[in-house]
Amino acid sequence: MTGQVTEAPSGTTAGAELLTVGVEEEFLLVDPHTGAAVPAVDLVLEQVPAELRGQVEREFQTSQIEIGSPPGLELSSIRHSLGVLRSALADAAERAGVRLLAIGTGPVDGPVPPVVDKPRFDRMIERFRLLVPGPGNNGMHVHVGVPDPDTGVQVLNHVRPWLPLLHAVTTNSPFSRGEDTGYASWRSVEWERWPSVAPTPFLESHEHYQRLIRQLISSGVMLDEGMLYWYARLSAKYPTVELRIGDVCPTVDDAVLVAALVRALVATAMSDVEAGRPALRTDHHLLVGAHWRAAHDGLEGEGVDVTTGELRPAWELLDQFVERMRPALEQHGDWAEVTDLLGGLRRHGTGAARQRAVFARTGKLTDVVQDVARQTRG
Repeated sequence: MTGQVTEAPSGTTAGAELLTVGVEEEFLLVDPHTGAAVPAVDLVLEQVPAELRGQVEREFQTSQIEIGSPPGLELSSIRHSLGVLRSALADAAERAGVRLLAIGTGPVDGPVPPVVDKPRFDRMIERFRLLVPGPGNNGMHVHVGVPDPDTGVQVLNHVRPWLPLLHAVTTNSPFSRGEDTGYASWRSVEWERWPSVAPTPFLESHEHYQRLIRQLISSGVMLDEGMLYWYARLSAKYPTVELRIGDVCPTVDDAVLVAALVRALVATAMSDVEAGRPALRTDHHLLVGAHWRAAHDGLEGEGVDVTTGELRPAWELLDQFVERMRPALEQHGDWAEVTDLLGGLRRHGTGAARQRAVFARTGKLTDVVQDVARQTRG
């Protein structure tokens, strides 16, 4: 995945730039009969068509597999890439005798699949031991192109207060070990065991960013820069900011919506930086609380208004956020599609709400697994 900033065509705001966006998604591999996670990544990779293997790879546990879309300017290209990759991967999983789930973590209890045999992962296990979550922890990462690291650091400062809202949008893991956890995103709770998982701190400069990385590595909190698990960071590989806020989305529609909102947030941040508007310096502990609330309630409850510290209906906060992002959404030609996708999300609920609705009807987690598999394929 690469990123870039492109001059806007005539007809958009003067001085405006269009930003590329790309998506990485992690999936769970499960037994098609029991729904329990299975260590089948190598079997599935063998079944992936040769022309797509460069966009599919192993993740941390042998029950996980990851895809990455090429970056694009048009949401239609992201939709096409994710649709092709998900469909091909679902077919590969079925040929391997398993099922592909776009889900934050496994709902059905079972043995914990082993970690992928890789020297770096071995070192992580040696140092951090039982921090490894259960069946597999599956997130979504969105990359947006930025012109340089200094701009990227300023963008991180501007986006950090608004990430709890996007966290709420992506909640998709209410069940774990056979029961309802009481959270919309149990993946988030498990993920926060790792010491480098946190809201991005307020950064004074790119040098400050690099210094913090060096200090976290020297303190033993991280093995390397790849373990910088802040909710937003500069990509270590690409000229992008990378937002790592929540669960993998159940459908391509959901993923496209999040990609559009993330890009609009980054574009709005870049406009604010260019105009000299300061970032909102939200207290770190308030952000921790806002992310906890997002993981607990999703969009079906309340969220923290980071400008006041008060609770408000989550959908009310999201509607206000989207309206603030409207100029950037219109600039990229995304406003109509985002409006339509938000309508669908409002009707159907988050992934967590959909899973709970199935379980409420049937009382069977295997039915939840089947429904998630259906949504995953699209």
